Amino acid sequence: MNSIMKTDNRTMLAYVTAMWLACVLVASNSYADDQVRSETVKFADLNVNTSAGAEALYGRIHAAARRVCDQPGNWMLAARTNACVTKAESQAIGKLSLPLLTAFYEQKTGKHPQTFTANR
Repeated sequence: MNSIMKTDNRTMLAYVTAMWLACVLVASNSYADDQVRSETVKFADLNVNTSAGAEALYGRIHAAARRVCDQPGNWMLAARTNACVTKAESQAIGKLSLPLLTAFYEQKTGKHPQTFTANR
């Protein structure tokens, strides 16, 4: 009977440990999402008043968004990464408010960039 008690205690300890680790994992993932990452995209060398310049700038913004949003080794979050990239691109292009860049973005994605409005 004593060995049955020891097995039950070990099983309970294993369950408690697994639950504790799951809680730590959830908490660490929640904390990781709160950290805002950013990257500066330089484009002084581009003529953004041409379609080629706008396309090149979009490529730089897209690459920067991929680097910022990518979560290496976590293939299960691909949809989340794609949503992050889309949001980052949209915000950057809306913030820049360059007509040719906006037109290129809309043609490429079929979406309008997010515009920023001031609230009082």
